Amino acid sequence: MNKTIRRASVFCLLLVLALLGRATWVQAYQAKALAEDDHNRRNTIAQYAQPLGDIIVAGSPVTGSKRTEGSDLAYKRTYKQGDLYSSVTGYSSQAYGSTQLEGIYSHVLDGTDDRLKSPLGAITGKRSAPGDVVTTIDPDVQKAASDALGDDKGAAVAIDPRSGQILGMVSSPSYDPSGISGTNDGDTWSKLLADKDKPLVNRAMRQPLAPGSTFKLVVASAALENGLYDSVDEPTKSPVPYTLPGTSTPLRNESASAPCENASLRVALQYSCNNVFGKVAADLGQDKVRAMAEKFGFNEEKLDVPVRASKSVYPEDMDKPQTALSGIGQFEVTATPLQMAMVSAALANGGELAAPHMVSKVTDGDGGTLEDFADGDTKRIVSEDTAKQLRSAMVTVVEKGTGTNARIAGAEVGGKTGTAENGVDNSNTPYAWFTSYAKSGGQEVAVAVIVEDSGSTASEVSGNGLAAPVARKMMEAALRR
Repeated sequence: MNKTIRRASVFCLLLVLALLGRATWVQAYQAKALAEDDHNRRNTIAQYAQPLGDIIVAGSPVTGSKRTEGSDLAYKRTYKQGDLYSSVTGYSSQAYGSTQLEGIYSHVLDGTDDRLKSPLGAITGKRSAPGDVVTTIDPDVQKAASDALGDDKGAAVAIDPRSGQILGMVSSPSYDPSGISGTNDGDTWSKLLADKDKPLVNRAMRQPLAPGSTFKLVVASAALENGLYDSVDEPTKSPVPYTLPGTSTPLRNESASAPCENASLRVALQYSCNNVFGKVAADLGQDKVRAMAEKFGFNEEKLDVPVRASKSVYPEDMDKPQTALSGIGQFEVTATPLQMAMVSAALANGGELAAPHMVSKVTDGDGGTLEDFADGDTKRIVSEDTAKQLRSAMVTVVEKGTGTNARIAGAEVGGKTGTAENGVDNSNTPYAWFTSYAKSGGQEVAVAVIVEDSGSTASEVSGNGLAAPVARKMMEAALRR
């Protein structure tokens, strides 16, 4: 064999070995990654090869599947009252992926979850029947929230304080997931993305904003728990006006005629006295207020219900005047409606917070339980005495304070209003907040509502005027359960 042929043979052998090595690497090490790659069309074909499992509300599916024509994706997702439940279900789209419960439980719903495989199926590789996701949502509470919010931009959450079950979760404006579930829905998708009101954002748990005076419940909890005051009826020695520490800037109250000078915590909550809670936060110091906020769930990176909520924030490294502003839910304090519902839920439940969740169980194709979410998994936030005192003060707010629009005949209702500044120097329409609880006939519920924009002028915006009526409708529906 001459030198040229020998060199060519060696080169060809090296090429073959390189190809064998590459094939072995792909099969042995990269197969799983390639199989799970989002751009692998086979995964999408497999996901929609059969009807999907369902998301269940009160025993009935709010989802379905429809046969598609002329596509390698055999079925697409459909929704019943999609715009009512989109903040719960999310969407499952052949083109744009899946979100919320549709995304978290996609493998259960499409039948590929390993827990669904029978011993025979594991051997043969036969596709398993899909499972279902059973929610805690009450359809009457959900509809009450949606109807009451109407065309207003905002969100609302209702929780059973004893169990932590989320009974209602609504974000407005909403959208119908059916409109983007196929492969040819680009126009609808583009309109949703371009909409300045961001209907795809779940405002109930994914858009934290300044909570305004609803945060005063957290500050009042810190004051009682740290012994700053022994009772909600003890005078606070708060001057009017209260000047922010180290500045010449007065912290003004909403009403100049309100009896806020030296007001007790009860009266300060009743009239939403900024001077009291600014001074209380400054007297306690940011560390004690933050510790209490974090007990309620602020600054939690992984609040999963099971959809992950955005973090509600109580900031760090504030100076004295900033700490005082944080006491009225301003400066850089932010909260989701879910978080503020958790505050009321803990106080309503004797100071214990039941872990919020909107899925009760996940089942296989035969109805067997794959995953169970126990109710009543609680942790203590404040003492029973602190919770009892603050409930009493919240009732005062509703009976003869700033929250009278939340009254329900024959029920114990407590709440706290909030009007939060929005924009530089409050240049935009303020946010209207209300957080509350109600008890009657063995039923309990805690609610938080934010109205970001109702079309009202700034002077017409108030928690009592815009948010409290929404909360009342939700609480009435929950108490009828």
